[in-house]
Amino acid sequence: MRALLPLLLVLSLPVSAAPLHSQFLPPDDLALRQETPESQQLLQVTDYSVVVGNQRQSNQQPIPVTSPLILRLKGKPLSKGATVSQVLISFDAESKSLKKPVFDDKRKVLNLNYPLSQYRVILDLLRSDTVYVQFLTYANGHIWADLHTGTIRAR
Repeated sequence: MRALLPLLLVLSLPVSAAPLHSQFLPPDDLALRQETPESQQLLQVTDYSVVVGNQRQSNQQPIPVTSPLILRLKGKPLSKGATVSQVLISFDAESKSLKKPVFDDKRKVLNLNYPLSQYRVILDLLRSDTVYVQFLTYANGHIWADLHTGTIRAR
């Protein structure tokens, strides 16, 4: 019975005390993440592909030529209730502010936007270790999204 006591104490703790992977969140200096998140999508990345597009809209003058750069991540959902199956990361070299992260529940796709300067960093993460994508929403309207590795032992 004494051996079961610690297990019983752990099982009696509230289930929603903190989101999975909360240890990877930065300090909450603005107190935006004080409450328990309303929802969490946590994905372990298993596959990725790079898509470099090229499109020309010929019906406009002058003719704009765009070349979108997208990372398409696929993996397995890890958090309770997570349904995300794919993450599309778009890179922007021109805007002064980024679009907010958006989860499309019907398509099960999380859309993230990063400055073009972060492309190499993200690609290096994907090449070197297991990567997780985390998306949290809060009742106060705050949204948090990140890519992170697990804890890595220094060599």
